[in-house]
Amino acid sequence: MKRTTLSLIAVATALAAVTGLASLTAPDGTAAPRAKAPTRLPVERAGLVCPAPSTSEVAETLYTSYTPPGTGAAPSATSGGRAEQPTARLLPAASTTTSGTAKKPKAPKAPATVTAPGKPVTAEADGPAVPALAGSATGTLAPGWTVQQTTVVPAGGARGLLGLSCGAPDTDFWFPAASTSKERQDYVHLTNPDDAAAVADIELYGPEGPLKSQFTDGIPVPARSTVPVLLSTLTGEAAQQAVTVHVTTRSGRIGAAIGAADDTLGSDWIAPAADPASRAVLPGIPGDATSVRLVAFAPGNEDADLKVQLVTATGTIVPAGAGSLHLKSGMTASVDLPDLTRGEGGSLLLTPSDPKKPTPFVAALRVVRGKGENTEIAFVPAAAAVSGRATVADNRAKATTLSLTAPDAAAQVKVTASAGSGAGTPVSRTVTVKEGTTTTLTDLVPQGLKGSYAITVEPVSGGTVYAARTLALPQDGTPMFTIQTFVDDRGTVEVPTARQNLGVLD
Repeated sequence: MKRTTLSLIAVATALAAVTGLASLTAPDGTAAPRAKAPTRLPVERAGLVCPAPSTSEVAETLYTSYTPPGTGAAPSATSGGRAEQPTARLLPAASTTTSGTAKKPKAPKAPATVTAPGKPVTAEADGPAVPALAGSATGTLAPGWTVQQTTVVPAGGARGLLGLSCGAPDTDFWFPAASTSKERQDYVHLTNPDDAAAVADIELYGPEGPLKSQFTDGIPVPARSTVPVLLSTLTGEAAQQAVTVHVTTRSGRIGAAIGAADDTLGSDWIAPAADPASRAVLPGIPGDATSVRLVAFAPGNEDADLKVQLVTATGTIVPAGAGSLHLKSGMTASVDLPDLTRGEGGSLLLTPSDPKKPTPFVAALRVVRGKGENTEIAFVPAAAAVSGRATVADNRAKATTLSLTAPDAAAQVKVTASAGSGAGTPVSRTVTVKEGTTTTLTDLVPQGLKGSYAITVEPVSGGTVYAARTLALPQDGTPMFTIQTFVDDRGTVEVPTARQNLGVLD
């Protein structure tokens, strides 16, 4: 099944190549001065991909586009010598294709076009015909540009609050916590924003190892299109509660995300986990979580033995009866963590049981809030530390919780709540996170807020910090919520300083 992408913009992630001029080689053969160390410069272009939000007739989707203020790249010079105007926008495509029939998609009411750093811009799109989007930002609007896709489905099998920070196109993605069970409908969305076709492979790993399939190799993803693939149709083996999905490309780049819908628990997006590493931090577990399931996978040739800890507001503790996890190489392991939070939110920390035997792995959590018929799920992938700056857009008054975790050493971070999409004055605060603790903020809101706002986290000093945002929008007794981890925005790029060397002409 194929849908042509809402070509909201040509996506490109080309960064500026900057060349410096150094001294020439001296005529007497002496060495020229050593080149300077690389410098970091703002990126000039950034690209993002958003999957098709929902197939529900009652779905309501809000896109929030935002670029944080700061030192931005200068406008790019065109071949005619004139500077390009900075842009950051989402635009509708001409058509989408379903079962061979082209039809006009229902586009956002207005383009989500950022005109200046520091203020979020929103656009609405309702119903099932909204296709995948591709976007780009250039010039001063490129560094740190982010788009949040938030969908409310109030009823039906896919009911829930689905949130996703639209991701940059790439070639390699890991998704623990997926499922092929009968009560789950998990679709991996492969979106190609480029003008050339891409080819993707999908590998599935269950508790006994790779799941056999003849349909996962060489999946074509045409130019500017999206291909949603139902995971349970990829294998004839028995349904599995916990599956790890590995998506790679043979050619081209794609965006990838998994839409997971549970018949009884709710629905949300599964974002890609951080790259395989010998330890993982999964931030932002709500204190009122009624069920938490950890899913992990070791992709290499070695087994992994992990120590499991919960980083809370007062310190790091070992969950009762679940302090360790053994991962067999190439096999997905899962464990339920009952009564994990005991009313106190925190972050899960996974480290090698033996520090002398580090083994790379990937991990994610399935988190449930509520009970009985009033339940909702969200997923927390292992996150990378915020090294420079990270932003999550579409935050709401009295609905947003920010979690900051410093597992290794005390850290200071600057947290900024942007202006509102309608009105509001930005507010910043320097927060100290004690070593081995998680700090939670619920009161950082722009003054005079109207609409939604963005939260930006910037490390100031001290140890590494991991962050996540919970957006909670209860509806008819159901505690609908979604959790997004903060991903470093890569707003700057390291550029080497070059020098001329005429010796190559000898």
